[in-house]
Amino acid sequence: MNLTNHNQTNKTNYPLNCIYFYLTEGCNVACRHCWIVPKFETGKLTYPTLRLDLFRSIIEQAKPLGLTAVKLTGGEPLMQPDISDILKHIHEEGLRLTVETNGILCTADLARDIARCNKPFVSVSLDAASAEVHEWVRGVAGSFEAAKEGIKHLVAAGLRPQVIMSIMQRNKDQIEAVVRLAESLGAGSVKFNIVQPTARGGKMHADGETLGIEELIAIGSWVERTLSASTKLRLVYSHPAAFKPLGKIFSDNGGGCGVCGILGILGVIASGSYALCGIGETVPALVFGHAAQKSLKDVWDNTAVLQELRDGFPHRLKGVCSDCVMKSRCLGSCVAQNYYSEKDLWAPFWYCKEAHAHGLFPASRLIERPMEAVCV
Repeated sequence: MNLTNHNQTNKTNYPLNCIYFYLTEGCNVACRHCWIVPKFETGKLTYPTLRLDLFRSIIEQAKPLGLTAVKLTGGEPLMQPDISDILKHIHEEGLRLTVETNGILCTADLARDIARCNKPFVSVSLDAASAEVHEWVRGVAGSFEAAKEGIKHLVAAGLRPQVIMSIMQRNKDQIEAVVRLAESLGAGSVKFNIVQPTARGGKMHADGETLGIEELIAIGSWVERTLSASTKLRLVYSHPAAFKPLGKIFSDNGGGCGVCGILGILGVIASGSYALCGIGETVPALVFGHAAQKSLKDVWDNTAVLQELRDGFPHRLKGVCSDCVMKSRCLGSCVAQNYYSEKDLWAPFWYCKEAHAHGLFPASRLIERPMEAVCV
């Protein structure tokens, strides 16, 4: 698919609701499932981070375009040397804040800085209820206790962070235990992420370390229908909307900037380049130019990929996604993943494609096509 040639005569524009800032290319853990593949940092920060002046300039340009919220992620966003100044600027601008962190560097001071922002939402990764399994996933000894300590600082600052658990063969038996741990730590919700077949996650899929589609669907049903009833915490299972009970479809968004909302977000990667999202770290075709060289308005209004998405949803979706009754809400689930897998923005999401191939896609969520007339 050609991502650069597009007729922009009849452009459709959307407000820029949220920017996802991937603040650093480095990370202090080495997660075996990461879809961005940040560089593992053990000592002094040496990998590129988004400059503070560029961050401020992007915010200034984004507000007239409709910006109301930002997400800070990475790599590990709390490794950014100017993180306190970044949080202060977000607070001063009155923007809603989402932070995705492994929790290790979340001090009491940083937790208070986050809590001062407008409607802050923080998620902290805990991939097991035991240090042994969590640290097998994260690749760093001591990361389990450090993550719990970070959660405690956030709770002490008045927040109820979300715990995120990425489900795989090694930890699938600890799902309920993670919920109980989250309860004991004072978390507000637990989100269960499915490992995507991207970058390191792709290797896990190839090595058989992830779960098969039948098991993923069964666990999702159990989490949403049974486990949810056993806790006051909000539980979010990250399979596509077609697999969710109706009550969950319109209530589960994982917090923060909400459902991906691809038509209202833009990514800024650590180099300072605009991108569809963090996928820009591994897919150059989804990078749209550097913030020091191109105006944000030009990128938002005139980028061919963004305009193609605006013009094409949902009618250009292919495969089972084209026949799904949830397509106007789901929008292909993850365009970045779809392009990574098949070099096609409109390719069906791998989870739905596999479920359909195995006869596991919910029949009630498929559009009924009229039968062709039969000649007699």
